Amino acid sequence: MLDPSDFINESIQEIKNIIGDKKAIIALSGGVDSSVASVLTSTAIGDNLIAVFVDHGLLREGESDYVNKTFNDRLNLRTINAEEEFLNRLDGVSDPEEKRKIIGELFIRVFERVAEEEGAEFLVQGTIAPDWIESDGQIKSHHNIALPHGLVLEIVEPIRELYKDEVRVIGSKMGLPDEMVNRQPYPGPGLAVRVVGILTPEKISICRKANAIVEEEVKKEGLDATLWQYFAVLTDTKVTGVKGDIRDFGYLVVLRMVESIDAMTANVPELPWSMVKTISQRITAEIPEVTHVSLSVSDKPPSTIEFA
Repeated sequence: MLDPSDFINESIQEIKNIIGDKKAIIALSGGVDSSVASVLTSTAIGDNLIAVFVDHGLLREGESDYVNKTFNDRLNLRTINAEEEFLNRLDGVSDPEEKRKIIGELFIRVFERVAEEEGAEFLVQGTIAPDWIESDGQIKSHHNIALPHGLVLEIVEPIRELYKDEVRVIGSKMGLPDEMVNRQPYPGPGLAVRVVGILTPEKISICRKANAIVEEEVKKEGLDATLWQYFAVLTDTKVTGVKGDIRDFGYLVVLRMVESIDAMTANVPELPWSMVKTISQRITAEIPEVTHVSLSVSDKPPSTIEFA
């Protein structure tokens, strides 16, 4: 990467050259990639950028409020509630790649509708190097790569050649808050790829609650600054448990916590056992539908960071 200041200046100029005085929309997720791409593009073209945050019903707990609070005064922001549209299309779908493709297509269709309303001709995306490297290598597709046929917007990807650590440097240089810059990555398909198997409102709710517990305990332990990602996966497996003196039959939740620099490789570090136990106890106590919690210890490769 160039010197951060040089990269910022050159990127802003390139965006100006490409978009000019036309309008663009950007898919703002609240993660560091789309946030940095948004700020770069907004600096270049001002209010001609419309930042579109899509609530597809698969977000982390409190995510919509967080994004609106962070960016409402900083960007020309539109929040679209599309939960019903997304969950209806995902009904009965269990294959993770099919979920990704459906979500990717729906994202683009939502953005196309907003673009038509706003008279925009460009779609800015926060694609970074691992996204297209993994997609080209057929490891897994990303919602901002697997575009449906018939796309009518021209794609602009200002941070396409950067890795995550470089994106964080640019974000800090541009004045984004530390909490945003150092935020753990979150997949575009959201909880759809952290719920194994068919999605239901109950399973989404269970996964959301379990993820919130993991995030709370990791932050209490002070590991949020060193772990790359930390989350819970709701498997499609049910196992026998005991609650009180009564046999129970509930879900298995898997904890996933990894260290990484650029997401191309990742390893599971030694974790404080007391934290792992606390997370397990909280999940089984606070989420009645869960009877077992296990810990994933597989590195990338051979595993991927996400389960699906």
